[in-house]
Amino acid sequence: MKREKWMLPVTLLLLSGLLAAQSLTQSSVKAQVPFDFIVNNKIIPAGECVVGSAGLNGKILSIRNVDARTSALSVSSAGETRRASENTMLVFRRYGSQYFLSSVRLEGSARTYQLQESRAEAELRAQNVPASETILLASLK
Repeated sequence: MKREKWMLPVTLLLLSGLLAAQSLTQSSVKAQVPFDFIVNNKIIPAGECVVGSAGLNGKILSIRNVDARTSALSVSSAGETRRASENTMLVFRRYGSQYFLSSVRLEGSARTYQLQESRAEAELRAQNVPASETILLASLK
């Protein structure tokens, strides 16, 4: 009887975590990006951008600027953080005046979708160009 009392809360907690972790495969992230940025060696212009899964497993991400009719695909790897994110956000690395989309974090989930580094970003990093991180709040669509 004691075991049955805690099984329901644990099951609900696990299910809610699984639903949050899967949410990028079931929906997309939308953000107003005020600068051009690079994904997989392709420039995505500033404006409203939508990030979603291009496959069932969430390993290929589609990044689109619908108004500019520009899109790119990128391989991502899922990482875990210690705490669930409080907001949905796009994380960019900035080298000088160039921005690179580096990860996507989802509200209520500890999962982080880490995008593959582009050749241009790898070259800047190899040249020891100082980098900073820029975070933009987004919404689930």
